[in-house]
Amino acid sequence: MKTCVFFVCMISVQRSTAQEANTLNAGMNRVRLEFVLDKSGTPNYAVYFDQKQIVKPSSLGFALGDDSTFYKDFELLSSEKKKVDETWKPVWGEVSQIRNNYEELAVHLKHKGATDRYLDIIFRVFADGVGFRYVFPKQTDLKYFVVTNEFTHFNLTGDHKAFWIPGDYDTNEYPYTISKLSEVDAWKLATTAADIAVRVAPDQYAVQTPLMMKTNDGLYINIHEAALSGYPAMQLRVDRSTSSLSSNLVPDAVGSKAFLHAPFKTPWRTIIVSNKAADILASKLILNLNDPSVIQDPSWIKPMKFVGVWWEMQIGKSTWRYSEYADSTDANGKPIPNGRHGANTENVKRYIDFAAKNGIGGVLVEGWNTGWEDWFGNWKEDVFDFVTPYPDFNLKEITAYAASKNVKMIMHNETSGSATNYERLMDTAFRFMNKFGYTSVKTGYVGKIIPRGEHHDGQWMVNHYERVAKKGVEYKVMVDMHEPPRPTGMQRTYPNWLACEAGRGNEYNAFSKGNAPEHETIMPFTRLMGGPMDYTPGIFKLKNYSPEDPTRQVHTTLVKQMALYITMYSPVQMVSDLLENYEAKPDAFQFIKDVPVDWDDSKILEAEPGDYITIARKEKGKDNWFIGSITDENARSTIVSLDFLDKGKKYTAIIYADGDKADWKDNPESYKIQKLKVDATTKLNLKMAPGGGAAISIMPGN
Repeated sequence: MKTCVFFVCMISVQRSTAQEANTLNAGMNRVRLEFVLDKSGTPNYAVYFDQKQIVKPSSLGFALGDDSTFYKDFELLSSEKKKVDETWKPVWGEVSQIRNNYEELAVHLKHKGATDRYLDIIFRVFADGVGFRYVFPKQTDLKYFVVTNEFTHFNLTGDHKAFWIPGDYDTNEYPYTISKLSEVDAWKLATTAADIAVRVAPDQYAVQTPLMMKTNDGLYINIHEAALSGYPAMQLRVDRSTSSLSSNLVPDAVGSKAFLHAPFKTPWRTIIVSNKAADILASKLILNLNDPSVIQDPSWIKPMKFVGVWWEMQIGKSTWRYSEYADSTDANGKPIPNGRHGANTENVKRYIDFAAKNGIGGVLVEGWNTGWEDWFGNWKEDVFDFVTPYPDFNLKEITAYAASKNVKMIMHNETSGSATNYERLMDTAFRFMNKFGYTSVKTGYVGKIIPRGEHHDGQWMVNHYERVAKKGVEYKVMVDMHEPPRPTGMQRTYPNWLACEAGRGNEYNAFSKGNAPEHETIMPFTRLMGGPMDYTPGIFKLKNYSPEDPTRQVHTTLVKQMALYITMYSPVQMVSDLLENYEAKPDAFQFIKDVPVDWDDSKILEAEPGDYITIARKEKGKDNWFIGSITDENARSTIVSLDFLDKGKKYTAIIYADGDKADWKDNPESYKIQKLKVDATTKLNLKMAPGGGAAISIMPGN
């Protein structure tokens, strides 16, 4: 299947000179943008929704290494506008085709400094928001240069309700805070979040993007970025007195923000707006601002579900390491086994058997390779070689066994944050995957980054993550990255880049106080706006699962864990729990067996950030529909109309619902299953327990 354009309709370009234009406009349906140079020659823009200003005039520009005033003293040379209306087909996704319809305003500026320097600003206005980027064109007096600051502002119209995490240079794994913008205090959380290994949040008032907000008059606003490439991730600094936001780029090891060479295009800054929360989740603005796929024949890219030797390590049942310590050796210098190593041949075969029996495509094995005794917290460079298995992991035997069962093995490359080591050995690692039939890899970057002084979200590492994606293209390997910056739609350009972590996943229920019941009702409006997350849903044993701490529990019901396969979209979904916990509840596990990971259509039926989400999705290439509905800590009832089904066709719905006395805290594993005959006229009355949900499969026929 190839990514393709179905049709393109472009209206002729409209050009204007500086003499013809003072305020420039672009618009699409209910969204309008204005651009103007103020009296100081500073570029300013404003954004309107339904004639109501949502971003007041806000300045744009830079401080460069040799020019701190590259934000004022500009003159407008010319501008042009064009309209684009095209439809393209993603390799995988929430829908089978995406409309890309916008009006573009390109503004060409000249800086009136000692030398002739030029800057273009490109605005694209969609029906649901605005994207804009800076372009440094090829020019004589600006070739190699350093960005020391980006002065992009978002002057908001009020002290909005915000859903935010601290602007940390190295992690996106904080729990969300809901507060007014005037109440943002990143340090309050950053200094106490001891469950996060590496935290660097130097600005007390910086927050991460995507930033989700709700105004007092019911508008929903989301600010993020698209096509992050060759540039550091953008955070937002909150001026608590004015409700103004300003770009805050993650610095490099020497304190600069970006080393660039013209011509260069920055990532897009994105503003999505609607009076309906569901429209925010349905937006494809960020994807549309990314470049088309670089892969001509993506037939080797296969979304899948997988099980793995992982959760048992998270909860302390087994370990990643083969020995207790790096120097645990016998008289002959051989490592002494600790007896708890999870990635051993017989245990891995259990997972392969389970996957084969239940139609699950892959098996992930963490801790299979040497080095785990020697890395965490040591900031050491050469820890893993990515090809040497532990003595109890028979690579050839496991490879042959998985192949005989038609199960794909998923590689795990933990780098220990040493990106330099991975860069040197990347070709070796990917050739190894090709040799042993690994078609996908989960990478990890736990710890402080090497090169020392660089950050997970800085320019050097942004370039590194893209190099890994490109290496995957070269070797035809799909990639799931952990601990990168939050995604920005780059999966359109590299569709083998299936998913990322880059957020607080389900794993935090294993080794910390966990995730609040509202957490999963916030994540789709924040972390998932730029792309899929490897959230690892599907935990069935929700209490008394940790040998290390019996008080730990997952803050959802069992049915909500099932619904997350719908509401937390990803083309690669882990079936995360211990195998025996699924085998104990085969009737509930049937939904996880049935639910796909690739879709022809998605309907956001209802949503409110922090409260509830209900989504219906149609399976790729089939007439099956699946519905996931989740709530926060409050019980909830909702009526779901099935009017999206084909008219006149009969279906069978299987409803997996919370038990009558279910509750995430005291009775999380209670559930009930009901089978109904339904059609497009049916309305389902769903009742969700506190921290609960509902999961529904709908298939044609009686």
